[in-house]
Amino acid sequence: MAGIHITDIEAAINWWRERSPSPDGITACKEVLALAEVYALMVYYHETECDEDSMPPKAHEAWLAWYASTPDAPCIAICSTSQGDDVCKGCGRTFDEVQNWTVMSPSEKRQTWRRITFEGTAWRFNRYSERAPDAQPSPAPEGAA
Repeated sequence: MAGIHITDIEAAINWWRERSPSPDGITACKEVLALAEVYALMVYYHETECDEDSMPPKAHEAWLAWYASTPDAPCIAICSTSQGDDVCKGCGRTFDEVQNWTVMSPSEKRQTWRRITFEGTAWRFNRYSERAPDAQPSPAPEGAA
């Protein structure tokens, strides 16, 4: 089973804090409290991932609610794995990840998202100007403000 990275726990906490802000600046909603316990233990034990299966049910439910608010697939409809590439140039997923996406667990999908985001080489992370390295911005005409 895939692990849930600490940055995803933190993102879920922040999402819940924004969704259910503290009325007095001290108390937190039950979802934040459940996730904060997991987060604190991870920090204390210097862990970067927690096991999805052993996560307390309330924290797991809160994490899944945050997960449901994130984009599911990184696909940008430019799939080079259908052309024989081992890694898709469009989204950055491997052939196996593309083929098995619908049966992957939420934590497995998040691990894939984390990897492709960290690598940042897929076209989904590039702007057109970055793909055209010889293109330089046109200089402003003289006298233009």
